[in-house]
Amino acid sequence: MTTKAIRMHAIGGPEVMKWEQVPTPEAGPGEALVRHEAVGLNYIDVYFRTGLYKTALPATPGMEGAGTVLAVGAGVVDLKAGDRVAYAGGPIGAYATERVIPADRLVKLPDDIDFKTGAAMMLQGMTAQYLLRRTFRVDKGQTILVHAAAGGVGLILCQWAKHLGAVVIGVVSTPEKAKIAEAHGAAHTVVGHAHLAAEVKKITGGKMVPVVYDSVGKDTFNASLDCLAPLGLMVSYGNASGPVPPVDVSLLGAKGSLFLTRPGLATYTATHGDLLAVTADLFEVVRSGAVKIEVNQTFPLADAAAAHAALEARRTTGSTVLIP
Repeated sequence: MTTKAIRMHAIGGPEVMKWEQVPTPEAGPGEALVRHEAVGLNYIDVYFRTGLYKTALPATPGMEGAGTVLAVGAGVVDLKAGDRVAYAGGPIGAYATERVIPADRLVKLPDDIDFKTGAAMMLQGMTAQYLLRRTFRVDKGQTILVHAAAGGVGLILCQWAKHLGAVVIGVVSTPEKAKIAEAHGAAHTVVGHAHLAAEVKKITGGKMVPVVYDSVGKDTFNASLDCLAPLGLMVSYGNASGPVPPVDVSLLGAKGSLFLTRPGLATYTATHGDLLAVTADLFEVVRSGAVKIEVNQTFPLADAAAAHAALEARRTTGSTVLIP
């Protein structure tokens, strides 16, 4: 039997992704076979496609999906055929109609969360959860800075941080995106980063911020450092503009004994218990209505190349899902 999947036989632009017939995988010990109803699109998919993140070729990209369990392998006791599930994180391979994945990477999707929302919320939502609750525990009354505030993770961060009682300064690339960020919890927005520190200084009355969440990378790193209060934390969690060049650590001292971290979802969900704790928090805040998952674009999975082109050109807002 066969199924369909996006396959990359080389690294490069969106055109290297091909819609191909592949053998239907079988669930081995500790694994589950999932039929996807929706697949999440994330910037990390671009990193694998371009070779920034290494993987053996040929490869099927994608780290997030939601669907139905078709079969489980030996030793799997917490899942059964027919269960509604969702996942995010490695191994890659989500751009397929069906895939096999380690069962301990799956979580059951609540009945009141549809597959499209499930596929859109897992990687971005879990990222927002660990950023706000563990990397830096945001508290009521704090003012924080969020880059790419109208993007998938950005919109969740804005809403969740507001729910926690924080004041969000959102950095966006256009006035239109500023309106979107403000509609989702950003108290202030800054368009572009050319004068970012000056804008933040004005907004905060000179206090600056205790934490910056920066998913842009190379283009915004130095501007982000300049927005931090003494002892502030620079959270660099993405490379949309390219990887941050090597950092002279003495710069952190000169700018106020700053802290710098490069967190990743895999570390925060390393055990099944960690995964369940993160997703329980995420499901609760979404089901409460405090955080709404905005699926603003859908593409057929076969047209993943077009979805990547739109994402890289900053033509997307909120979350994007691919439909098999």
